[in-house]
Amino acid sequence: MNAEYGYWETVPTRWKDNDVYGHVNNAVHYSVMDTVINAWLIREAGLDIHRSRSIGLCVESQCVYKGSIEFPEPFRVGLRVGHLGRSSVRYEVGLFREDGETPVAEGRFVHVFVDRETRRPVEIGEPMRSAMNALLTGPTEETTA
Repeated sequence: MNAEYGYWETVPTRWKDNDVYGHVNNAVHYSVMDTVINAWLIREAGLDIHRSRSIGLCVESQCVYKGSIEFPEPFRVGLRVGHLGRSSVRYEVGLFREDGETPVAEGRFVHVFVDRETRRPVEIGEPMRSAMNALLTGPTEETTA
């Protein structure tokens, strides 16, 4: 497995993910990245999607395609944090073939955490910040200020 990522998850592809060209459609890659990030936030970082006072809104996303897969091969997905600020975080996501080494795509998502009601930015609190720090590979706001 690629050691550059601190969290790994396997995501199955579905029959409907293949497009007419015989491979998983590019839109599915974004869905997989979003799913892995949010599953990690719930399982590892303490996010309660129904009751947490703050929520993460995606303000930027990107995907660079490196190869293709097709149903029924699963994605092997690695997650790390490339930047952690006061209210924002940049997740870096590697999508690989089943072997965890052959790249399919590299993506990133930027979440800004906001108050659920007012939608105003709020500081990323505990235990979420500690979980994000555990996956951090780049600078924090404090080290770049």
